[in-house]
Amino acid sequence: MTRVLALVEGQTEETFVRDVLAEHLLQFEIYLKPVLVSTKRVKSGFKFKGGVSQYGKVRQDLLHLLADRDAAVTTMLDYYGLPRDFPGFSTRPAGTCYQRVEHLERALAADLNDRRLVPYLSLHEFEALLFASPTEVQSAFPRSQVAELLAATLRSVGSPEEVNDGPETHPSARLQKLLPS
Repeated sequence: MTRVLALVEGQTEETFVRDVLAEHLLQFEIYLKPVLVSTKRVKSGFKFKGGVSQYGKVRQDLLHLLADRDAAVTTMLDYYGLPRDFPGFSTRPAGTCYQRVEHLERALAADLNDRRLVPYLSLHEFEALLFASPTEVQSAFPRSQVAELLAATLRSVGSPEEVNDGPETHPSARLQKLLPS
């Protein structure tokens, strides 16, 4: 069985990796384990988790995971909101959003220089994935018209990953408007 440690940004990603991806990958004999980014450590040993505020903290967590020589390592971090000190951030190409993400993934891999690391950056934020299947989201909110609203948003932007990343239009902001409760 192949073991893969996935450094994830927050509790939503942790739950998705644990409950959806890991379950699916087990049928291929891949054991996937999510590990939350540690955002702060205090002398008492307590760690605060979730969110990416500085690349140094992500790098430290990845080096810790890569110390497990029997595991591959990946990431599930949001491109939207990455800190400016992230590898490749200042040299992002002017191309498409996909080219910018690929550039940062390559820069992260180059910075850590370990073939077992396969970086993944979600183009905007995890919540954009909810726009991929409006009918599935509808099943969780049966008394709303969320499927119609998500589908309309999706038609207006093209793909789930191209949901705008502005302060009022990034995926989680759109979802909060559609489902305030």
